[in-house]
Amino acid sequence: MDYDTIELREADGIAVLTLDRPDVLNALSTQMRAEILHAVREAEGSARVLVMTGAGRAFCSGQDLGDGRSVAQVNLERTLRDEYEPMLMAIHDCAIPIIAAVNGAAAGAGANLALACDVVIATESAVFLQAFTRIGLIPDAGGTYWLPRQMGMAKAMGAALFAEPVSARQASDWGMIWEAVPDDAFEERWMARARHLATGPGIAYRNVKRAIRETYANGLEAQLALEARLQGEAGRSRDFAEGVLAFLEKRPARFEGR
Repeated sequence: MDYDTIELREADGIAVLTLDRPDVLNALSTQMRAEILHAVREAEGSARVLVMTGAGRAFCSGQDLGDGRSVAQVNLERTLRDEYEPMLMAIHDCAIPIIAAVNGAAAGAGANLALACDVVIATESAVFLQAFTRIGLIPDAGGTYWLPRQMGMAKAMGAALFAEPVSARQASDWGMIWEAVPDDAFEERWMARARHLATGPGIAYRNVKRAIRETYANGLEAQLALEARLQGEAGRSRDFAEGVLAFLEKRPARFEGR
């Protein structure tokens, strides 16, 4: 598929999806959401890790409010159900790890697009902004789901109500993202993280994602049972056999992702 609003490239097991509308700070249009959905599914079938980042000086400024329609014509409920939900669920359910490399401002739905990924690495100059109440809305695109889970109820409520920017350093300190990186080391850091995941045990990564995601819905007994099932699957993998052999031979493991 040829993309107009994003770029997807892949090398050495690493797929990089770049939001590519820098003239509007990578605002999310209908077409961009459809292309992200397609690209995530494409990368899932061919790569071992997916990185999502933005072109230009922003990661994503959120919903494109000038996307060919007046405000009166926008059906927000339909847009969220028909366009955002499939995209976000594809990210959430993706079998390979997804890194959000937040290269600049992430606002509104753009912030929550980043938070939907498995790991968020941001430049220290980046900010996260739940801008919704500034225009009379509530956080969407999964914001009311991710924020309380990642930064706690008190911080999530304040971020949503006050709609004030959260710096990357604050976001890291509060547990909202994985790490904030000096701008001059940013690309090198996320590429190193991507290479680590691209050469790692793919079945274990997939099962880590499932186990951690399902813990919110499970009691202890159910979670222990899930761990046992997933660990049994990982224990039957070629990567586990290689990992044990490498440990005994005192050498780095050469994982195949299966």
